[in-house]
Amino acid sequence: MRYVINRFGFFVLSLWAAITINFILPRLMPGNPADAMFAKFQGQLTPAAIDAMKKAYGIGQSNLWQQYMDYLHGLFTFNWGLSFMQYPTPVSDIIKSSVPWTLGLVGISTLISVFLGTTLGVYISWKRKGLLDNTLPIVSMIFQAMPYFWMALLFVFIFGFKLEWFPLSHGYDPSLTPGWNGSFLYSMLSHAFLPGLTLLLGSLSGWIVGMRNNMINTLGEDYVTFAEAKGVRTSRLMFSYAARNAILPQLTSFAIAIGNVVSGSILTEQVFSYPGIGNQLTSAVTSQDFPMIQASFLLIAISVLVANLIVDLLYSRLDPRIRTGGLSHEG
Repeated sequence: MRYVINRFGFFVLSLWAAITINFILPRLMPGNPADAMFAKFQGQLTPAAIDAMKKAYGIGQSNLWQQYMDYLHGLFTFNWGLSFMQYPTPVSDIIKSSVPWTLGLVGISTLISVFLGTTLGVYISWKRKGLLDNTLPIVSMIFQAMPYFWMALLFVFIFGFKLEWFPLSHGYDPSLTPGWNGSFLYSMLSHAFLPGLTLLLGSLSGWIVGMRNNMINTLGEDYVTFAEAKGVRTSRLMFSYAARNAILPQLTSFAIAIGNVVSGSILTEQVFSYPGIGNQLTSAVTSQDFPMIQASFLLIAISVLVANLIVDLLYSRLDPRIRTGGLSHEG
């Protein structure tokens, strides 16, 4: 119980720090967002127009503490300001329309990569020095060594441009109306296949090699040898005894991967012009859309913190040493 309370306390403290840093950093920049936005229109807008925009964005209307209070109120009421590049669209609306695409693409690709890589790592560690053990890690490392954007461009050129098997860009056919129907779902899946395959191949090696190494170390433990000597069946020995403990280090990597789902793979989304949060963040940086940048970074930070909290709680359930260690410490 004390371990869980400590984890929640650390989460709240880290969340407050991330929120506060996200508030302070943009205000340390010279000038203000309104000036940066209208610098390219110098001479075309009157001072009154700029002052009106500052008032609309709440810039320079109060002291720093009041701005911080307004920032917190807007944060918890999902009033994250207006986008510069898509004015007057609220930032929250842009994020709501972008996050589902990233969660669907990067989230599903990550889950498939974790499940497939972990399962293959367990299998090849059990069948050491077999054909798969000698070839699969090397082949998967070749794909991981390739930059995401280069692999994405290669897939676009071969399967999209040359063979015309898959669409080149966007998340679905613009001529279709989004909805839960066969045509739209097929279009959405066909547009997501190439970017999803890019993400899958780029991350698969780490899960395979990591789980293989963890399993080899675990299989050498005395309790596994003892269970094998007792005649425990192979499937139970592989998964209940070895894999259950070998998978614990993978959880840390899984937390980082899940936390990074929200940010998406920025370069991959940009290559495929996929309408996810990563592509929106790239456009926001290019356009100096400070409200969108601020909201995106905060969303990424929160997702990482939440993912780490979940994994910490899972650790307390899967690893009895954490519970017993906490109890002995209390005593």
